[in-house]
Amino acid sequence: MQELQTLDVAVFRWINQSGSNSFCDAVMPFFAWNPFFVPAVVLAALGLLWKGGTRGRVCLLLLALAIGVADGVVCHTLKEAIHRARPFAALENVRLLVGQGGSGSLPSSHAANWFAATLVLFVYYRRSLAFMLPLAALVSFSRIYDGVHYPSDVLAGIVLGAGSAAAVVWSVDRLWRGLGSAWWPALWQRCPSLMRIDAPGPSQDCRDEDPATAGTPGAGLLPMNQVGLSCRSAPKSGRRSSTVLPTAGSWAVSMAPGGLSTTLPEAQWLRLGYVAIALVLAIRLLYLASDTIELSQDEAYQWIWSKHLALSYYSKPPMIACLQFLSTHLWGDTAFGIRFLSPVIGAIASLIWLRFLAKETGARAGVLLVLVATTTPLLAVGSILMTIDPPTVLFWSAAMVTGWRAVQAGSTRPWLWTGLWMGMGFLTKYSMPLQLMCWAVFFLLWKPARAQLRQPGPYLALAVVLVCAIPVLIWNHQHGWITVTHLASRGGLDSPWQFTGRFFAEFTGSQLGLLNPVYFLAMLGAVAGFWRPYRKSPFHVYLFSMGAPVFLFYWIYTLRARVQPNWVAPAILPLFALMILYWESRWQAGARGVNQWLKAGLGLGAVLVVFMHDTNLIGKAFGRPLPPRLDPLRRARAWEETARVVGQARQELLADGKPVFIIGDHYSITSLVTFYLPEAKAGVPDHPLVYCLSTDQPANQFYFWPGYSGRKGEHAIFVRQVESLDAIEGPPARLQQAFESVRDLGVRPIPYRGRILRQIQLFECRHLH
Repeated sequence: MQELQTLDVAVFRWINQSGSNSFCDAVMPFFAWNPFFVPAVVLAALGLLWKGGTRGRVCLLLLALAIGVADGVVCHTLKEAIHRARPFAALENVRLLVGQGGSGSLPSSHAANWFAATLVLFVYYRRSLAFMLPLAALVSFSRIYDGVHYPSDVLAGIVLGAGSAAAVVWSVDRLWRGLGSAWWPALWQRCPSLMRIDAPGPSQDCRDEDPATAGTPGAGLLPMNQVGLSCRSAPKSGRRSSTVLPTAGSWAVSMAPGGLSTTLPEAQWLRLGYVAIALVLAIRLLYLASDTIELSQDEAYQWIWSKHLALSYYSKPPMIACLQFLSTHLWGDTAFGIRFLSPVIGAIASLIWLRFLAKETGARAGVLLVLVATTTPLLAVGSILMTIDPPTVLFWSAAMVTGWRAVQAGSTRPWLWTGLWMGMGFLTKYSMPLQLMCWAVFFLLWKPARAQLRQPGPYLALAVVLVCAIPVLIWNHQHGWITVTHLASRGGLDSPWQFTGRFFAEFTGSQLGLLNPVYFLAMLGAVAGFWRPYRKSPFHVYLFSMGAPVFLFYWIYTLRARVQPNWVAPAILPLFALMILYWESRWQAGARGVNQWLKAGLGLGAVLVVFMHDTNLIGKAFGRPLPPRLDPLRRARAWEETARVVGQARQELLADGKPVFIIGDHYSITSLVTFYLPEAKAGVPDHPLVYCLSTDQPANQFYFWPGYSGRKGEHAIFVRQVESLDAIEGPPARLQQAFESVRDLGVRPIPYRGRILRQIQLFECRHLH
């Protein structure tokens, strides 16, 4: 191994130094990154998506999977395991021509990604090898010449990239051959192999499809060929052309008085939905296992709650603590253990909606809703972070489904289930009673439903909700109704009304981005235009009533106070379901561009969701990372490093011979340092090492737990975040009164991948009075 390493370094120096020249110095950094790369990739992807037919779209899908496996799984795992230093960090006199990478050296992700793409493109477009192979070789060579990788890093990247791509293509093809023939026989007969898209199937050629032979009546919803997952267009006849899809639905579509007809039975649509939900769940769990991001402040804060189970808490009901208690007992006190239930809850909610729409309108609508939700940044990221939003959306959706059954059946049992789900929702988030407002709107808009008000069912449901609220009421009664005070302050109810448009514009802009601009505008269009064509449809009125009142309530409330973007989360899925039904009707009526806008929404949403999950990809794609203040993942990064800096200051003070504890100025930094400092985590819950700065009045949950007043005579490190150097202040007066002496240790920058993500100010506090 020593001889190989010596040879590796010798070849690196020969390429990086001895073989250097002015021409390569100008050209090689261009292959590392250039401003034309991202536009070229985007244009090529759009070309494959819009004009590539089935072969192009399957190729694009497998490209994404192959690069994701090669870079995100194989290379990332090996870099974290091997921790090989980059040449510029390990050797002297290295000519560094590009930016320093923040990850390990072995293997080279650039080489792996380019050779993975080369192999996939070769499978579907043989002539691409003539330009892809030289490009991949040049990019790989440039990593050595630019001083950021050893030759062995590049060779390992080439082998791993090509091998990963071959494994992905072969595995997906074998999976399709097995599942396709059993679960979607009509589709498999047209295209039995994904590696030979244009080859004829057992019964007919994939390219032949007569819309006149389309089979069974459909449910009148958007056909999945409008998603853009289609094979070659059938011969044009009439106003619309028919398409077939070998990978996710190969069918012919024809217009009929009852709506659309399709050769794909409902059972096969359901299977397609199940596969999509399972695939998304697996991807999310793998993402969590990769530790790409650290915990957010609320996740760490509520993790500490789970170690102090109670009837309720200062700002939230008890459900989130119970869920984290269950999850961490299954997987341990790790980030994965804390977040495990979030994607699981998201999958259950998707399953509820898939089956709900399958029964009421058709499984195709459910599949499309799953795709839309997956490509909505707010819902996608909400299914990763373990906050109160995932279970709230789940209980809201469950109450919606059983409530609709109760309205239809007119029996008591569904109403009891509705009350139970709403009660569980109230134990999750205090905004759950807004669903009562939604029910009032539905009874107001749909007169036949008012007959239920003369039955005991709705009132029994309300009684169940009140029973579920008892733990929260008991805890608040014991603690001076502090939650009511907190919620009034958070909602701006403790101050006079002051009209402002600033929060309205802020909220609108956040919804435009987090809900996907295409979906947001389409949703508003559906809310505004659905009533006339659907005034005789109780189901559409029900969907409107279960979403629009909440969204409009918060939107109007922004004229008074700030509204957080996630507060409307329970209203999104019913509004998206209404959006799908409304725009399908417009498409059937001849509206132009509906399918193109849907494709744009899915494509844009997929890109947004990927970048929201790892904003480091922006730096890889555009050559420069996001500024920290613009990085949406800033609050979930570099906390381990923050805890290390705080822990180091504590170790230095321990040399004085006395015990040292830590005080945070806010519950967020207190919780995160507790989780990421090993000795602090080990002391939870009975022997805490990190405390929140004490206050005279309740400001967070730490007020109700034992503080540091019992640690008289001990030393402490006080830590707080500093937004800017201009905002530096002295120690709080309360801290100076509590300790014999307080000394400013200065501001410590917290780096992350070569940039300063945050700054903390530390104080050395001696001898607690």
